[in-house]
Amino acid sequence: MTNHWVDIKNADVVVVMGGNAAEAHPVGFRWAIEAKKQNGAKLMVVDPRFNRTASVADFYSPIRSGTDITLLLGVIKYLLDNDKIQHEYVKHYTNASFLIHEGFGFEDGLFTGYNPETRSYDKSTWSYQLDENGQPKRDMTLQDPRCVINLLKKHVERYTPEMIERVCGTKQKAFQEFAETIASTADPKRTTTFLYALGWTQHTVGAQNIRSMAMIQLLLGNIGMSGGGVNALRGHSNVQGTTDMGLFPSMLPGYIPLPIETDTTLDAFLKRITPKTAVDGQTNYWQNTPKFMVSMLKAFYGENATKENEFGYHNLPKQYKKKMDHMRFIELMDQGKINGYICQGYNPLASYPDKNKISSALRKLKFLIVCDPLATDTSEFWQHHGEYNDVNPADIQTEVIRLPTICFAEEDGSIANSGRWLQWHWKAAEPPKEAKPDVDILAEIREVMLEMYHEEKAQGKTPVSLETIEAMTWDYNNPLEPKADELAKENNGYALEDLYDASGKLIAKKGELLSSFAQLRDDGSTSSAIWIYTGQWTEKGNQMANRDNSDPSGLGNTLGWAFSWPLNRRVLYNRASADLSGKPWNPKRQLVKWNGKNWNYIDVADFGTAPPNSNVTPFIMNNEGVSRLFALNKLTEGPFPEHYEPIETPIGTNPLHPNVVSNPTVRILESDKDRFGDASQFPYVGTTYRLTEHFHFWTKQSNLNMIAQPEPFVEISEELAKEKGIENGDVVKVTSKRGYIKTKAVVTKRVRSIDADGKRIHTVGIPLHGGFATVGKKSFLANTLTGRVGDANTQTPEYKTFLVNIEKVTEAV
Repeated sequence: MTNHWVDIKNADVVVVMGGNAAEAHPVGFRWAIEAKKQNGAKLMVVDPRFNRTASVADFYSPIRSGTDITLLLGVIKYLLDNDKIQHEYVKHYTNASFLIHEGFGFEDGLFTGYNPETRSYDKSTWSYQLDENGQPKRDMTLQDPRCVINLLKKHVERYTPEMIERVCGTKQKAFQEFAETIASTADPKRTTTFLYALGWTQHTVGAQNIRSMAMIQLLLGNIGMSGGGVNALRGHSNVQGTTDMGLFPSMLPGYIPLPIETDTTLDAFLKRITPKTAVDGQTNYWQNTPKFMVSMLKAFYGENATKENEFGYHNLPKQYKKKMDHMRFIELMDQGKINGYICQGYNPLASYPDKNKISSALRKLKFLIVCDPLATDTSEFWQHHGEYNDVNPADIQTEVIRLPTICFAEEDGSIANSGRWLQWHWKAAEPPKEAKPDVDILAEIREVMLEMYHEEKAQGKTPVSLETIEAMTWDYNNPLEPKADELAKENNGYALEDLYDASGKLIAKKGELLSSFAQLRDDGSTSSAIWIYTGQWTEKGNQMANRDNSDPSGLGNTLGWAFSWPLNRRVLYNRASADLSGKPWNPKRQLVKWNGKNWNYIDVADFGTAPPNSNVTPFIMNNEGVSRLFALNKLTEGPFPEHYEPIETPIGTNPLHPNVVSNPTVRILESDKDRFGDASQFPYVGTTYRLTEHFHFWTKQSNLNMIAQPEPFVEISEELAKEKGIENGDVVKVTSKRGYIKTKAVVTKRVRSIDADGKRIHTVGIPLHGGFATVGKKSFLANTLTGRVGDANTQTPEYKTFLVNIEKVTEAV
């Protein structure tokens, strides 16, 4: 979230797409209801199903799953055609005026530079024109045809209401009302907030779904505004914490990329990833990357990180050409090339796409270690083989080792919620005797590994990992039981020497906790395991434990409640809430204001102390200081969003460009190419979603939850049910190219059939909470049906749109 949960109440329009907040986030959804009560806000929902959020909305329209970009680019066309943009914001705070490389273009579904053999782009033309001083050229009159704003106009001209209805199935009248309502917040005193979740991310164009929405918000001037923003609704707190802490194959903590094999030195790595300031006088905050990186290495390796050994940089793993993400890891497991798998707090058999392939891969391991408080489907994968049901569990070589962990309520620690709030929680109950915190288990594994490596060394062998493991700092009071407060302080960071500011004033003594990432240095005198968390635990104490809910602004910012990264800021890019002179666009929702001499803040300033009309503009995380309607070379499939069909498309073509049907840069591994179907075999669209009664795959171990929702089901429309001879409660078999499930059908008005590209499109809704590791009735896993393909940038699986068939069967479930 650029904003936070409570701030939703300040919106004038609340759009929920790619999510179902009332169902999946029932507590947080109260703030959308508050917006309706306090502001008369209009709540608008677009979703393939009429869900619980839609039931309290002022507007609902169905849409074909996987076509959100078409609808959103149609809104952009409407805003530009009808001059419904916030002109001063767009001109000064976005790259609308920047001129794009003369060689850049888009034709028939492809941007300039596409290589069909590598399925990737040469992005050299996805760049700005530069003047003789190397500065981006701009036309502040926005008349030059190479301006971003004019290229955008040309790009979206195909997204007419007629095309939207053809692609999305959304009626033109409904689209008109949707676009007009959103356009009403081009008025600087009004804001729209967009709420989305996995319904947008779990597509092969997931990142571009979000970008399309962000571009609308920029054109309307809604980024940095109270009641505005780009707001992802996390399914649980650890999702935000995972991204913050860099628990991805290609990331380090604080959103710093992992080195690649050609980064042979720390200096070469930092030169590659640290952006140079593009516009003179701008604040380019990522130019501080060397400070963040060196401080992180000092946290990792302590006294073993010196300037002479490049601060231990060479202890880090390097990415190779093939990034080891979940799809490639499972592929190597299935090929018998990986011996072991440590599964910590995760249930991949239920969470990764194509369950039957996961099952096949797991049975080829030598060992599987599962760290979890509960029995999971993964920890019992041999009990349910799907298409491998002829396998005798005795013939599976995998040795499964279960290490029981405690749950969050049985230990102290912090939780990072959707709004970036780090909130400390205290131990509420004693865990079972045999359970241990995850960190204790990892500490014991480390201890045993060191013992084993030293035994090898004594035998004259050369353990390749010993030096790397020993280089790590592990100076906790009890090395086998690191405590949450020790870890939190390590993440925050320390002054390793006395620190002075530019004037020579002492700002932190050696050994003190840091209070701001502005104190980080690149000379080895500071440590911080994750720079965005610096300030969470300072010399003043645990800021995450703050519980002052006073709210002088009335905007819900409550700066005394917990700690919000970065630096306790509640609304990112809040300098954009005021014009160039520092006057708030909406005085009633003021976040920052220039009083003639200095700034008044309702929130923590997101731009330092630069006065108005300096060259410093709000988007300091981009090296040109403005936000990007044109994304340069950041995304794999293009600097502008474009509609591409799901890999399994029910219409079999792309009405916008039939020669490029699906995302041209999406990755499908060779062994998976024959595991995708088409509409001739599987004519219906499957999509997954959550139910309020269950929390992911965890609560199927709770008797009360199983009583509330005892078994999974699939939902179909009355029209499809009539066509297939299915009645409510009948047992059905749902089949995809990957496998099948059997369950009961719920025939409902909530799922609607729609027309797209001259075809009748039926949707089969599939809740995802089933499984066979349960205190209730053993059942299917929804990912039995889903294909191994994901977003071209993140590899997030395409769970929200895949092809299935459905038939009534007589046998019991």
